[in-house]
Amino acid sequence: MFAHPDDESLVAGGILAQHAAAGARTAVVTATWAPSTQRAAELADALRILGAGEPRLLGYADAKVPESAPGQPRWCDAPLEEAVRRLVRQIREFRPVAVVTFDALGGLTGHLDHVHTHRVTMLAAEAAGLDVYPEAGRPWAPSLVYLATHPRSSVKAIEEILGTRGAVHATPDEQVTDRVDVSPWWEQKVAAILAHRSEVDRGALPGLVAGLSPKARKELLSTEWFIRRPLPH
Repeated sequence: MFAHPDDESLVAGGILAQHAAAGARTAVVTATWAPSTQRAAELADALRILGAGEPRLLGYADAKVPESAPGQPRWCDAPLEEAVRRLVRQIREFRPVAVVTFDALGGLTGHLDHVHTHRVTMLAAEAAGLDVYPEAGRPWAPSLVYLATHPRSSVKAIEEILGTRGAVHATPDEQVTDRVDVSPWWEQKVAAILAHRSEVDRGALPGLVAGLSPKARKELLSTEWFIRRPLPH
């Protein structure tokens, strides 16, 4: 579960490609942008590259881009119970063993939408296995949530490659439980990132990735870090 189109590729593109290559089913729920937008079409392209199925868009507005979903509330302002119920429906429909989302800090940027995504996902992952929201389908309890994060020890190297882009939120190294080497899939991950063409064109993070040498891309994108959180049953 991620906030914006491109988050999935930047934060978890490697593990999505890895699991798809192993024959596992994967899916991505994205909180923002309407299905009719260019960003949604780019998301579909990225998910095809990663083998992660069709987009599952909740259709809220990006906190910084009201035109991303005209007439809809910003995701960071979405009523908590409504957002949890809608994500519970997605979890019960897909029935995943594990759920991946942002850490409590909202990733490196601490974006408001990322923080809200973490909050909603943690509540929905637990609620999905309980006898609540009967209209959202039969209960299904994932076993784990993996919180995508960056250890503090990685920040210097990231800033050397990308430069300093404002406040950085990172996790103490000892709290990171899983370090995943996704180097066999880094080119696939890069292709998915670059599929978000409008973000490349406007110079957002995919645009910075586009401007890097292959060596720098591989160095930046070959590791993904997570905090593993078992869920109660």
